[in-house]
Order: sequence, then C-alpha cells, then structure tokens
Amino acid sequence: MAVPYLYRMKFSPNGRTIVNSKDFAHYLEATQSIHKPWLLVQLRLMKLNERRSQLSAAEYEQELADIQTDLIKLGNWWQGREREMFG
Repeated sequence: MAVPYLYRMKFSPNGRTIVNSKDFAHYLEATQSIHKPWLLVQLRLMKLNERRSQLSAAEYEQELADIQTDLIKLGNWWQGREREMFG
C-alpha cells in the first residue's frame, strides 16, 4: 500500500524532513499505527508546535506539561511485547 504523505514530504535546507501533523496523521492511518501510543504523543507534540504562535507562554508550557505527563504514564507498558510493538 502506498503511503499517501510520502510524496508530499518537504525538506529543509539542512536536509531534515518537514512533515505537518495532518500528513503525519494520514501516515498513522495508512500504516495502521494509530494504536501506538508513543506515535500519538508525537502527533500531539506536532499539533502543539503548530499552534505555538497562537498560545501564551503559560498555555504552551501547560499543554507541554500535560503531554509529558501522559508520556510518563505510558511507563514500561511495552516490556514483554517488544517484538509485537516494535517489530
């Protein structure tokens, strides 16, 4: 199956890939990765970064702290499931 966002990827002058949250969400759906919590955290970080200019410093810091808290809650859920989850 072709991944829809791959042909729309952009590259910055330093060669790093630039993908927006919408394209990343399409990628997650296309690769059936929507159930992987660490990728959902990445998506939340991307969305937060895209809205950063619209938020006050306090709002940004609070949302970032919320994401960090959720990431920490993931803990070691993957232990014993490495092969299943990380292929």
